[in-house]
Amino acid sequence: MEYFEKLPLIFDENKLLAALCQVLDIAPWERQHQICLTKKEGEKSPDCFYEGNGGIYRTMVDGQEVIRQQELDERDYNVFIPEFEHTYFKEVYDTLSKKFKLGRVRILLKEPRSTLSWHRDPEPRLHIPIITNPGSIMVIENVAKHLPADGSVWITNNTKYHNAFNGGEESRIHLVACVLNYKFN
Repeated sequence: MEYFEKLPLIFDENKLLAALCQVLDIAPWERQHQICLTKKEGEKSPDCFYEGNGGIYRTMVDGQEVIRQQELDERDYNVFIPEFEHTYFKEVYDTLSKKFKLGRVRILLKEPRSTLSWHRDPEPRLHIPIITNPGSIMVIENVAKHLPADGSVWITNNTKYHNAFNGGEESRIHLVACVLNYKFN
């Protein structure tokens, strides 16, 4: 599919939830709505838990595309953070790394009744929904899709204009990885 592709991979839903709880015990949401699972070589804890947040993306202002935020070299985020190695996320990371060249791997929180701006990124993303609700939708160009929290792995074409919104009353939490070697048809 041009925007959303469900991959033939499945992870254990209960283990994903348990890993999320383990990570949140170490790195709570207090500082950011993103928690990094990978870091650059030499980055120190606890700053590396939040350091990879941001990154280059393009958005529309007055009908013109502009770059918002700093440019990151996704290839630099190739070290799994040691404090999280005891979690199921390490197994997920190892499995995904055998199939894809990954950049940043993060846990992303979308709070209830919130949205991201309309933007595009330099590369596709892998999404593994961990917690979601029916009102949590991702829109790429003019295609809207709910990604269920059932252990499935999705690749999304974030090189196209997109946003994510959570119109529900519960948080939406995904494990999201930048994919450096994937081309959509």
